[in-house]
Amino acid sequence: MSPIARGCPRGLTLIELLFAMALGATLAGIAVPVTATALDDMRSSSAARYMAARIMRIRMDAVRQSAAVALRFQPVEDDYSFAPFLDGNGNGVRTADILAGIDRQVGPDERILERFSGVRFALAAGIPDADGASTSSTDGVRIGNPRILTMTPEGTSSSGTLYLKGKSGQYAVRVLGATGRVRVLSFRPGDRRWHTR
Repeated sequence: MSPIARGCPRGLTLIELLFAMALGATLAGIAVPVTATALDDMRSSSAARYMAARIMRIRMDAVRQSAAVALRFQPVEDDYSFAPFLDGNGNGVRTADILAGIDRQVGPDERILERFSGVRFALAAGIPDADGASTSSTDGVRIGNPRILTMTPEGTSSSGTLYLKGKSGQYAVRVLGATGRVRVLSFRPGDRRWHTR
């Protein structure tokens, strides 16, 4: 005899339905913050890799054109914009030459925040810099006073570190002057150290 013929109920009871809905809501509540954190970290990581690629691009441009090419960083609100410049007189890209029109801008102004939502140039308070030193500065562009990162045709560069911060992710893009090598680092709060990505 079939269960229907015996008078067994079909479907869910109200209690079973409420339990299933409560369980689904709980799982969704747990998953959304984890997903938001993961997405933010992915955006921060992507921003750091984008900056590393952007620096390598100006390095290739410098070799190809046999002239220094630089990224100039300008403060904008609580962040920075950046643009590439080409050395016009053989003495490197300099602020005075930019203002005089000798070193010309060869690409558009960009802001990392416009490409990667929620990410900006900054070092979160309380995080040591990439050398492990404690610092009170949250400035994310540390490439010297004129904030010009220059690549030469010989493959060398000015050195420094760009810090990129999202809501939860903290990354650094380091440029080593003698070799022009670029490295991406991520900060892990668990051991409070920077790790190569």
